[in-house]
Amino acid sequence: MSFSSKVKNEIAKISDEKLCCQIAELSALIKMNGTIQILGRNRIGVKLTTENAAIARRIFSLIKSNFDIQTRVTMTRNKQLKKNYSYTLLVDSYTASENILKKLGIMNETMGGYKINYKIPTSIIKNECCKKAYLRGIFLGGGSISDPEKTYHLELVTNNETYAEDIKNLVNSFGLNSKIVNRKSNFVVYLKEGDNIVDFLNIVGAHSALFDLENVRIYKEMRNNVNRIVNCETANLTKTVNAAMRQINNIKYIKENMGLNKLPKNLREMAEVRLLNQDASLKELGEMMIPTVGKSGVNHRLRKLDELAERLKERKQ
Repeated sequence: MSFSSKVKNEIAKISDEKLCCQIAELSALIKMNGTIQILGRNRIGVKLTTENAAIARRIFSLIKSNFDIQTRVTMTRNKQLKKNYSYTLLVDSYTASENILKKLGIMNETMGGYKINYKIPTSIIKNECCKKAYLRGIFLGGGSISDPEKTYHLELVTNNETYAEDIKNLVNSFGLNSKIVNRKSNFVVYLKEGDNIVDFLNIVGAHSALFDLENVRIYKEMRNNVNRIVNCETANLTKTVNAAMRQINNIKYIKENMGLNKLPKNLREMAEVRLLNQDASLKELGEMMIPTVGKSGVNHRLRKLDELAERLKERKQ
């Protein structure tokens, strides 16, 4: 099961006793996932299709509890994916369909008849709880979220630009940062930042999915931190080994071309200790000296030996 399906199955089971929130959620569900059918003689019907059984049950329950209408439900096997089923809910009563669409703010009555409202009806999202319920309906009807193991990305897809703008504004009213992109004939409201997606899941009530996503984020952050530490330590080790090899090669060059006995006592002792302890760190080298020398003192002497070797090489050129 995809992460999107887990989120939808979770929020489709939320029990909301407030009728205002039920109306808001159903309005968004029908707006995102429904079609208005023209049945002839100016009669209309409402049809909704989904491949998610939990969403189908949710729509059926919301219509029945708020309008006391028996919705016809049919189930067909998907021709391309034979294991999947498609659920169709149909309200073919003209009076019932008209009543539903008017009450949900999807259709407005005008002098010339009825007109489809392509905006979010403000009358049903007056309360904060109703705004959250409306966003829940939007996600159930046309939302998706990527597997957080791969990337952080949440989408709400509609085919109407005006409605997409309203969705974006509603999402951003909760302090989020959603944007719109045009994809073929659709308009996609999306969130990409992990923090924004976590907040969205909290808003729509997907708390179990939220914890799953947070666990993934913590694991990925820990893994990235470990990788950074390992990379840093590897780089430092490489740098240390390269420096030690340079120092040893330079000391050997001095020995072969000038002789260590011609060096000042402090540099000669340093050169001899380094040649005998090629894997030792600067601190360890300093502790081997008599008297002991600090790390900065060791580094200073080795640098002097490097400079001397470079001068000898220049004279031979």
